[in-house]
Amino acid sequence: MEQYSITGMTCAACQARVEKVVSNVPGVTDVSVSLLTNSMGVEGTATSADIVAAVEKAGYHASVKGAQMESSQGAEALADTETPKLLKRLIISLIFLMPLMYLSMGHMMWNWPLPGFLNNNHVGMGLAQLLFTVIIMVINQRFFISGFTSLIHRAPNMDTLVAMGATAAFGYSTYALFAMTVAQTAGNDKLVMSYMHEFYFESAAMILTLITLGKTLEAYSKGKTTDALKSLMNLAPKMATVVRNEQEMLISADQVKKGDIFLVKPGESIPVDGIVLEGNSAIDEATLTGESIPVDKAVGDTVSAATINQSGFIKCEATRVGEDTTLSQIIKMVSDAAATKAPIAKIADKVSGIFVPAVITIAIITIIGWLLAGESVGFALARGISVLVISCPCALGLATPVAIMVGNGVGAKHGILFKTAVSLEEAGKVDIVALDKTGTITNGQPKVTDILPVDGISEQELLETAFSLEKKSEHPLAKAIVEYGEEKNFTVSVVDNFKAVPGNGLTGTLNEETLIGGNLLFIEKSLSISRKLKHSAEQLASAGKTPLFFAKENRLLGMIAVADVIKEDSPQAIKELKAMGIHVVMLTGDNERTAKAIGEQAGVDNVIAGVLPDGKESVIQALGKKGKVAMVGDGINDAPALTRADVGIAIGAGTDVAMDAADVVLMKSKLADVPAAIRLSRGVLRNIHENLFWAFFYNTIGIPLAAGLLIPVLGWKLNPMFGAAAMSLSSFCVVTNALRLNLLNIRSTKKDKKKKNTIDVSLININNNEKKEVNEMTKTMNIKGMMCGHCEAAVKKALEALPEVASAEVSHKKGTAVVTLEKEIADDVLKKTIEDKDYEVVEIK
Repeated sequence: MEQYSITGMTCAACQARVEKVVSNVPGVTDVSVSLLTNSMGVEGTATSADIVAAVEKAGYHASVKGAQMESSQGAEALADTETPKLLKRLIISLIFLMPLMYLSMGHMMWNWPLPGFLNNNHVGMGLAQLLFTVIIMVINQRFFISGFTSLIHRAPNMDTLVAMGATAAFGYSTYALFAMTVAQTAGNDKLVMSYMHEFYFESAAMILTLITLGKTLEAYSKGKTTDALKSLMNLAPKMATVVRNEQEMLISADQVKKGDIFLVKPGESIPVDGIVLEGNSAIDEATLTGESIPVDKAVGDTVSAATINQSGFIKCEATRVGEDTTLSQIIKMVSDAAATKAPIAKIADKVSGIFVPAVITIAIITIIGWLLAGESVGFALARGISVLVISCPCALGLATPVAIMVGNGVGAKHGILFKTAVSLEEAGKVDIVALDKTGTITNGQPKVTDILPVDGISEQELLETAFSLEKKSEHPLAKAIVEYGEEKNFTVSVVDNFKAVPGNGLTGTLNEETLIGGNLLFIEKSLSISRKLKHSAEQLASAGKTPLFFAKENRLLGMIAVADVIKEDSPQAIKELKAMGIHVVMLTGDNERTAKAIGEQAGVDNVIAGVLPDGKESVIQALGKKGKVAMVGDGINDAPALTRADVGIAIGAGTDVAMDAADVVLMKSKLADVPAAIRLSRGVLRNIHENLFWAFFYNTIGIPLAAGLLIPVLGWKLNPMFGAAAMSLSSFCVVTNALRLNLLNIRSTKKDKKKKNTIDVSLININNNEKKEVNEMTKTMNIKGMMCGHCEAAVKKALEALPEVASAEVSHKKGTAVVTLEKEIADDVLKKTIEDKDYEVVEIK
């Protein structure tokens, strides 16, 4: 997505206009304009020159944003420069408004004294009001320039409403003033006095001043919504100490190159991402993860830009610089999310696109209607002006983006990053959360717990073979064996032709001998396993351990069991998810016994075990038929499932591939952040609904009131000045309401409202169904000779005694046996098993 800066937009109608013209540019596939940040994101093949030209033709200005957002320039781009300008306009307007209001209302309504030269000088009073109003109109000329320019481009905006209202009030008052001079010349004092009551100069000036007040408050509040993003940008270190040509040099952090050696003293910020070469220290990573407890770092550990070195001196090598650093990626995610639109915003966008023309039409109809009803021109005009100035498309346009921006900021402070506004909205709607086991529910750092060599094989031979084979693997289970081997100082041999079979195991050659390592199903494809060892494996699996088998040249060496401990916060996080009405499922490639043991400890609703990477995607697809699904994972093998899910959530300590595939990134790598993210999403959605309700309610009530529809019924008549005041505060109320999200405690469960769980109980069977689709095969046998239930039981028992058979469904009425297999088995074996029980197998298919 290419980012653009847009200037000249004043309201939601402008935003809708820019989106419309850019979407019509050939090659543009998607466009999203943010009134909040004055930015635009465009996807497609259209050139930037064509896009800029389209925006310029529509009456606005556009420029391509710089690629790098992490420098101070990025923060300056988001700096609130509008509020000081508006505040200055407001103060000057008030200075001239005060004497105008004194003349028009103070003297006329309460008979306040006037200077001698104005006593009984009605024309002079009119000229004074005219003069003060013209000054205020010149001060606020931006409303007229923007309003009438957009009208010429046939895209009227909020400024058009203000400009038309103020111009109508000023124009009619000027007409009344000239008519007064005619009456004065004719000596008609009664007519002169009547024209005094036809002046609306103060309304024109007050409308402009009050709208400026509203704009000032709105701009100030909008500036607060980007505080989180500006804070992130300001975190970027400015300087770095690097070693070049064996000399220490202090350079700008932007000049650090990949591979440079940099030094960080206690108390200094780390300038770029790197890896520790010398020294150890405690690093405060709260700026990135929100975690207050410092993290110990030693040689080989990674460090991130903008984190603070609290204690020891460290020497590091730069691995990611510039826009590739973790900080820059976080800033990009937050800013990109602000540039995208949540689906709920489409409602307001559609209304905003036709809002201003509709209001102008209503105002004209109002004026004509009251004139036809016999009211004076002044009365009818006042009603029409009130309609123009009370209508507020900005409240509609800001209802969603301000909540999204503040919500993203709150998430960033807690180490929860939403990549798009869509993901922020969708996270709160999930019905099912599917959790990867290793590295998500568990620590992902298993340890060797049991070593069981077969008879005739020493423990050392088993370990050294396993150590050599697993050395080249990056799987967490492999690391457990490698760490154990290094601790015991075992000899590692070079393995050739290494190959990893995802979800199964490893193969390779050592001294021209084939090595195999992996789970039971994988090993059994090459050789047979004794029932005794299988039984031991089952017992280990029941205890939550993962048994791994190793063989050399089709000769089994033994089994090594490893166990991965559940993270401390996992059971509580899962408990919170379930309390929120969310169905929790655990996915894993582990065998079913191990998986169930972990699942029971964690407290999940369902366990789906023995699932390969492509199988995880299939499971997510099947779960998607039950409701909205969020997938939480950390590894490369989780990427397809993360992409398939309605919301993909990546654990921050996971792989770059997983983070790229996900919609939400949890920087702390804690499962407790999953319910926190959902809680935040629900809070943002609730806030958006409040904002939209207020915006629609305000306009629905305000416009009829301003048009005077309640005058015949209740006698309520709205002065244009009060209409302007209401309009000026409406957007401010919406933005202020969104800022309340900063007070949301996303860790607290007190305000959790349990979502109605509509998940069908048949979900429990998804484990078996998915295993059929992913890991298992079925064969149907036509059998003669079965006469009753006892025959069914005999056939079922015989078939399920085979190690390759997972289950068998037998029917003597149909004369069939449907066999579910965990691995391939010859038809002859199945046939012999049945015939040994004195039944005849007619067909196997």
